[in-house]
Amino acid sequence: MEQSMPESGQKTTQGHITEPAPAVTAARRTGLLVTLVLGGLTALPPLSMDMYLPALPEVTDALRAPAATVQLTLTACLAGMALGQLVVGPMSDRWGRRRPLLIGMAVYVLATAVCALAPTAELLIGFRLLQGLAGAAGIVIARAVVRDLYDGVEMARFFSTLMLISGVAPIIAPLIGGQILRITDWRGVFYVLTVIGVLLTLVVWRFLHETLPPERRHEGGVGQALRTMRGLLADRVFTGYMLTGGLAFAALFAYISASPFVIQDLYGASPQTFSLLFGLNSIGLVAVGQINGKLLVGRVSLDKALGFGLGTILLAAVALTLMTTGVFGETGLAPIAAGLFVLMSAMGLAMPNTNAQALMRTPHAAGSASALLGTSSFLIGAVASPLVGIAGEHTAVPMAVVQLGCAVLALACFLGLCRPWRTTETRSGAA
Repeated sequence: MEQSMPESGQKTTQGHITEPAPAVTAARRTGLLVTLVLGGLTALPPLSMDMYLPALPEVTDALRAPAATVQLTLTACLAGMALGQLVVGPMSDRWGRRRPLLIGMAVYVLATAVCALAPTAELLIGFRLLQGLAGAAGIVIARAVVRDLYDGVEMARFFSTLMLISGVAPIIAPLIGGQILRITDWRGVFYVLTVIGVLLTLVVWRFLHETLPPERRHEGGVGQALRTMRGLLADRVFTGYMLTGGLAFAALFAYISASPFVIQDLYGASPQTFSLLFGLNSIGLVAVGQINGKLLVGRVSLDKALGFGLGTILLAAVALTLMTTGVFGETGLAPIAAGLFVLMSAMGLAMPNTNAQALMRTPHAAGSASALLGTSSFLIGAVASPLVGIAGEHTAVPMAVVQLGCAVLALACFLGLCRPWRTTETRSGAA
């Protein structure tokens, strides 16, 4: 029988658990401060993505670029965040948390400042990619620091707090972006993000101590991480949940990419109205996610909650496709907004439960599994972004069709690969 591992951050002497490492003890004593710092790192990626959304139509005019090209600035940032996780995670296991995080934050600040000055769409796309690569450091290392400091129930509670913070960020980010556009142009959004990046870098440098002592670091590197991920992908059920979650995220990202044009250009809403609707949809997602965690988990099986969420997403996507293609005649903003609200809210059932089911199958490699889930979701979402703009910015049909296709494929992966009608024991033995 394998010997159980000690709690994260604890020293051992002849197999017995002794005192936590000094850096871990110091970090725990400043729990609220650590929560705020890690919350800021977790919130930075959605801020980087969503503060910029109300400005997308203005960017197309200012840089004289088609909507599909400007939407690639979202794709580039998302792809950077996806790929960056594969690199930064192993780096932090080898060299500790602080050094890769501070380097990533410094590069993020530089890339964001260049985005504010970009004279062409091509240069903006390139530095949005770099911004995403650097911003991935905050996503990965925030999770790693939590694993260093906490274990068991404490870790679960801390992750719940970070999920709330990361859920609030998409709500306020477009509202902030809309208000910035009242007093300046789209470049002002990147100037504000640059200032936020500088402040967060200083806070990390001053208050976030190293949480991975030298004796707990390893030389595995990227190669070892990739070998572990290859083993995870051989698990059919894990891969099924990974693809289900990634396709659900792609439907979400289709909304994120296309909704500024759909809401503002097609239906004549102001950036502030768009920001308000986006915030309401994010509230729906967070609220349903909390209902899932507080009320459903433990009472309803995760697969049942996940299946209900996927079915709701599919119904909302069908309704949006019928409305945008004119089956119901001319449709106003209110029905479209209602369909998007239902679709977004149902993500609160789909995404957390796919992650939970996948990670419960991989206790031996939870870190690599988490990075693989995040990377695959971002990459699949990045593919959805250019597809929604393929017919230009004067129709909402591509957005609805992409969402419908993603919903159908997500449900197919869930049923075909995860096979939820089987018991957990049966699926584990058949995987």
